[in-house]
Amino acid sequence: MDKRDFLRTVGGAMSAVILGESIPANARPLTLSGPRDFWADLRGRYRLPRDRIDLEHGFYSRMSNDVLEAFVGHVRSVNTDAAFYMRTRRPDDKDAARTALAELAGCATDELIITRNTTESLDTVIAGLPWQAGDQAVMAQQDYGAMLLMFEQVGRRHGVKNRVVSLPMNPKSDDEIVELYASAFTKKTRLLMVSHIVNITGHVMPVKKIVEMAHSKGVPVMVDGAHAFAQLDFKIPELGCDYYGASLHKWLGCPLGAGILYVKKERIEELWPLFGDNHAEDSIDKLNHTGTHPVHTDLAILDAIKLHREIGAERKEQRLRWLQKYWTDQARKFPRVVLNTPTDPVRTCAIANVRIEGMTATELAKALLDKHRIFTVAINAAGVHGVRVTPQLYTTTEELDAFVHALRELARG
Repeated sequence: MDKRDFLRTVGGAMSAVILGESIPANARPLTLSGPRDFWADLRGRYRLPRDRIDLEHGFYSRMSNDVLEAFVGHVRSVNTDAAFYMRTRRPDDKDAARTALAELAGCATDELIITRNTTESLDTVIAGLPWQAGDQAVMAQQDYGAMLLMFEQVGRRHGVKNRVVSLPMNPKSDDEIVELYASAFTKKTRLLMVSHIVNITGHVMPVKKIVEMAHSKGVPVMVDGAHAFAQLDFKIPELGCDYYGASLHKWLGCPLGAGILYVKKERIEELWPLFGDNHAEDSIDKLNHTGTHPVHTDLAILDAIKLHREIGAERKEQRLRWLQKYWTDQARKFPRVVLNTPTDPVRTCAIANVRIEGMTATELAKALLDKHRIFTVAINAAGVHGVRVTPQLYTTTEELDAFVHALRELARG
C-alpha cells in the first residue's frame, strides 16, 4: 500500500468511528486515528479555555495537566535544593533528557543538544559557519521570518549573497520543488535552508529528496523542523540533512523554552559556538554553553516524552492529518473561501491556512474571534494572506464544525 492509499484508508476508518459504524476486525489500531473515547479521554487531561475555541496551537501548544504538574514539581524541587541541585544533579538530569530526545529523534546523543527554541538552534548554525565574502545561501520566501533576518545579517556582516526562491502552493510533483531549489544553486552555494513544514501554509516538504539533490552538488542542508518534530512520525537521520532545529513547546507539549539542535557528527567541527567554550572542537557540547538557565524546563522534557509515547507517534500524525482534512474538505466547497494550503493530503498534516475573498487576514481573524469566539492567527507574509488554523489532538469535530459554520457565514456576509 502506498502512502496515498494509506491515507485514504485512515480517513475512511476514522469516518467510520465518528459516524458510529463498525471498524473492520482486521484493522490495526495504530492505522486508525483512534476511537472517539480515546481522544475524549486525552482532552480531559488538559485544562482548556471555556470562553473560546482555540485553533492556534502552532505557536505554543499547552502542556497536559500531567506534564504541567510535573513541571511545577520540578520548579519546587530545584528551588528547594537550589545551588546544591545545580552543582550535584543538574548535569546528569540534563544528560538524561538529552539522551531521551536523541532516542526520539533517532540520532546519536553526541549529535544533539537542548536549546531554547528553533530560532536559537538555527541561528547557532547560520552564525557559526565560516562564511567568506561571495558565498551564497539558498532559502525560500516562505521560510520563517526570523531565519530570513538572520541570513540578511550574515549577508551584511560577511558579504554572503542570499538567493531566495518562492515555493508553489500546489506543486505538480516533488521534482518540481527539488528543481526549484537546484535552479538557485551556483558554485558559490554553501548552505541550503529548507522548512520541513512551512509554518504559514502547512506545506510538508519532500526534505529527503531535496537533501539528496543538494548533497549531489556538495551543498549541506539545514532543516527548520519547528513544526515537524513530534507532529510527523520520522527520525532525523532518515532525512539525511546536516543540521536540524526544532522547538519542543509546539508538538511535544513541553514548557516554553525548550528546543533541539541536531548536527551531523562530521559537521560539528566547522561550526563556531556563539559563546566562548572550552570543549573539544569536534564536540557538539561546545555549542551548548547556556549559562545558568531555568533547568526545570529541561526536567519536564522527560514527562512530555512519556505522554508522546503513550499516544504513539504514528497515531498522533494520522489524527492530526485527519482533523485538518475534516474541515478543509468542507471549506474548499464554499464560494469565496480559498485555501492557502496544498490540496494533496500527502503534503499536509495539522496546519492549514484559509482566506475569504474580500476580507483581509486581519479582518477574518478578528471576525472569527469577536463574532464566533474562535482564535486563529492572521498571516500576511510571502504572498500568503489568510488565517492559520492549527487544531490539536484533543480538538473535537464539534469545534471544527463550529469553525466551518463560521467560515460559511462570514463568506456569505
